[in-house]
Amino acid sequence: MALESKFQSNLIKELKVIFPGSMVFKNDANHTQGIPDLLVLYEKHWAALECKKAYNSPCRPNQPYYVDLMNEMSFASFIYPENKEEVLYGLQGAFGFRR
Repeated sequence: MALESKFQSNLIKELKVIFPGSMVFKNDANHTQGIPDLLVLYEKHWAALECKKAYNSPCRPNQPYYVDLMNEMSFASFIYPENKEEVLYGLQGAFGFRR
């Protein structure tokens, strides 16, 4: 199983290919405990992604709260190798890509 940092690094590269011109920022969990790992800005849209190395990786306190809250605002999700394609498909829909 790959490390979360490797998964996150590869995911950032993939997001920049799927969404040309996007900006992907790594959030500082030391600033706001539980805030999702990544903020993705694309045109007039934004999303927050919490990276995990596997579907059964434990959540830190407040992570489910912030993912749910930010998903109500725009789009937010936990993302891990087992659901990556599903989450990226949902993100494309949230960003207005035609199916």
